[in-house]
Amino acid sequence: MMNRREVLFSIGGCIAASMLRAPALATELGAPKRTKLGIDDFSYNIRSRAEQAGYTPRVTHDPLTFLKHCHSVGAGGLQCVIGRRDEAYVKELRAYVEDNDLFIEDSVWLGGKVDLERFEAGVRSVKTAGARAIRGFCGGRRYEQFDKREQFDEFAERSWKAIESVVPIVEKCRIPLAIENHKDWLIPHMLEMLNRIGSEYVGVCIDTGNSFSLLEDPMDTVQAYTPWAHSVHLKDMAVCEYEDGFLLADVVLGEGTLDLPKIVEIIRKARPGMKFSVEMSTRNPLKVPCLGEKYWTTLGDVSGVNLARAMRYVRTYASDKETLPNIDNMSVDEQVKLEERNVKKCLRYAAEHLNL
Repeated sequence: MMNRREVLFSIGGCIAASMLRAPALATELGAPKRTKLGIDDFSYNIRSRAEQAGYTPRVTHDPLTFLKHCHSVGAGGLQCVIGRRDEAYVKELRAYVEDNDLFIEDSVWLGGKVDLERFEAGVRSVKTAGARAIRGFCGGRRYEQFDKREQFDEFAERSWKAIESVVPIVEKCRIPLAIENHKDWLIPHMLEMLNRIGSEYVGVCIDTGNSFSLLEDPMDTVQAYTPWAHSVHLKDMAVCEYEDGFLLADVVLGEGTLDLPKIVEIIRKARPGMKFSVEMSTRNPLKVPCLGEKYWTTLGDVSGVNLARAMRYVRTYASDKETLPNIDNMSVDEQVKLEERNVKKCLRYAAEHLNL
């Protein structure tokens, strides 16, 4: 997966001029029913990178413009990088949120040393703009990112020091910080650190699919993190076995293996008023090489029982490999349109089946 901060879009050749004149996609497929479900900015990762390469019209480059686009396709909010903004911009953003009964959440990287002055300025800005939470993310896929356990341990120490350093700021500004269970933190590690911090303003952005790549059962993940939840990435997943482990694909809500109605019920019961944002990553399936030696260099403390359960889950709910997403042979324009279509399908499913 390409990092959110990467700004270059690999085209693999020249983009035809016709692609650069693609029409606005908000109305292409017809707006779905209005929903309370927000959109996480990674749901538009293809479009964002394409815009950096010259694709027009641009909608993801600016939070207010992005929010207006999300609203136009039926979403109830947006989670994206907002950061520090001038007073006039903040007022305009807040007015749009309130006038249209939407929500916004900020997003920050906390994988290393934090410029606390800059961070506090950003927090004050997004708080004034009406943001209800700040989603924090630290790393990528630990089984790909690190070759030795020591490297992961160093990363973990840096990340949690960064998180601890901003606790006084979020407490002072009274805005929740929600740390995502990315493909980095195991449940025991995450809960240990949250208990150590012990702040009502520091909790979890529950991602309903990420932790399966670390062999943690999706429902166990939801149950463990719900008491700490300040934000939710709602996603569905499809799986398929391959020679080194399993393929993990993000799919449209309702088309995968997760019991989304049950997940939403659990979270809502424990955390009334919780906001959900879809993270629909339009891309090829990720390889989770859990049968390979390198995978275990940072996961040696994971039980073999977890591996057995995960592989049993994969074999029970396996999709045909040919039905999993594959965008390799699609043009940029086709990828962007598919991404938009997938987002709209997720919104429609949420409205019709999840009471969101």
